[in-house]
Amino acid sequence: MATEKKSMLCPKCRKLISSDEPMCPYCGLARPGSWWKSALGNSLLNNPGSVVNAIIAVNVVFFIISILINPSRVGFAASPFTFLSPSDSSLFALGATGTIPIKLYHRWWTLGSASFLHGGILHIAFNMLALRQLGPFVAYEYGINRFIIIYILSGVAGFALSYVAGVPFTIGASASICGLIGAIVYYGKSRGGTYGQAIYKQATGWIIGLALFGLLLPGINNWGHGGGILAGIALGFALKYSDRAPESILDRAGSILCIAVTALILTWSLVQAYGMIGP
Repeated sequence: MATEKKSMLCPKCRKLISSDEPMCPYCGLARPGSWWKSALGNSLLNNPGSVVNAIIAVNVVFFIISILINPSRVGFAASPFTFLSPSDSSLFALGATGTIPIKLYHRWWTLGSASFLHGGILHIAFNMLALRQLGPFVAYEYGINRFIIIYILSGVAGFALSYVAGVPFTIGASASICGLIGAIVYYGKSRGGTYGQAIYKQATGWIIGLALFGLLLPGINNWGHGGGILAGIALGFALKYSDRAPESILDRAGSILCIAVTALILTWSLVQAYGMIGP
C-alpha cells in the first residue's frame, strides 16, 4: 500500500510542496519539512511584508522620539515641508550624520543611525511610502536576508559618500531606499527579456526623477542618493538574486549581523540622546 504524502507550504518561498522533499524544488531550501524550519516559517525573517513593516515601525518610533525630545522647538510652520519638524539638536542627539557630527564630534556610528531619522512629516511619509512599494519586490526577488543587507549597507554607503563630499548634516531613509532602486536596476538589466527590460526602464526612470528632484529642491542629499544607488547595484551583483542563486547560510548570517549592529547603534543613539537631554 502506497504511503500517503502530505503537502505543506515551504517555510521560505511559501510554495506548495511535499513534506518529505529533501529540497524545495522552487527555492532550494534544504529539508523544508524539518519541524524547526516549519516553526520558523512564519517568523519575521521569512515574511517580506513583516520585515518591511518592522523597518517602517522603527522609523516611525524614532521620528516620534525626535519630536518628543524637544517639543518646544518642533516646527509648526504653514509650509508642509517644515510641518512637524524635529529640531536640529534633537536629530543630532539621536544620530544625524555628516561632517559636523563625524569630523567635529567623532560620531562615526551615525553612518548607521541617520537612515532612521527624518526632518518632517512629509519627509518620513514619502520615504516610508517608497519603502512600502519597493521593499517587498526586492525581498521577493533577492530574498529577505539579501534585502536586509542591501537596505542597511546602502544607507551606510550613501552617507559615507556624502561625508566624503562634505555634506555637513544629513538624515533620512532615502539612501537606503536608493539602494533598493540600485538593486532593482541590476536585477532588471541582468535578468533581461521583456520583463527584465521593463523593470530596468522603470528603475532608471526613478533615478532620473530623483536626480531632477534633487536639482530643483534645496536641501536634498544627492550624494547620499547616488551613493545608495551605486551600493545597491554593487550589492545586487555581489549577492545575486534568487533566480541566479538561492539564499545561503552566509546571506542569513550577514542579515543577522546587519540587524544586530544596527540595533546596537540605535540603542546607543538613544543612550546618547538621553545623556544630552538629561534625566
